[in-house]
Amino acid sequence: MDLQDMTVIKESMAGDEVEMLMFALERARAQFAWKCGGLDADALNKPLPPSAMTLGGLVKHVALCEDMRINEFITGDPMPEPWTQENFDADPEWDWHSAADDTPEELYALWRAAVERSRAAWATVLATGGLDQPSIFTTKSGDHPNLRRVLVDAVEHYIRHTGHADLLRENVDGLVGEDPPQPAS
Repeated sequence: MDLQDMTVIKESMAGDEVEMLMFALERARAQFAWKCGGLDADALNKPLPPSAMTLGGLVKHVALCEDMRINEFITGDPMPEPWTQENFDADPEWDWHSAADDTPEELYALWRAAVERSRAAWATVLATGGLDQPSIFTTKSGDHPNLRRVLVDAVEHYIRHTGHADLLRENVDGLVGEDPPQPAS
């Protein structure tokens, strides 16, 4: 992942709810990119026992979740490649396990593409209304979570996995810290 993926956009000190939540998502993405970026295949596949989790598995899993959240809650589009049902029928945790077979370049490109699809979907849906809009997802009880809930869940998901990445990355090469170094302005 490159520096562009890791740049934390400066939030407004008086931003509205949408601006602040989108800032939180972008900051969490930047932190995740920093913790997972710039590594070779060996580093991406190094677990921290007793867990079998790896940074490569995290990158692929987070890419899946970006696409799944947008497709299930906002667009209704079919899942793009490589998220075929056949892969998950063979292995319900395919996203985690198959990352070991992907190159770093493939994993980073998969994540970046999912993030771009997500950014585009959020921009489109938020241009037509606010976070009170219902998502297209229907719960078993017939409810539709609003977009606020979907966006908060996206932020929470990144924060949780960035914590995992923080520990895994420190184990790989000792990198620690909260935010990536930012380019001089």
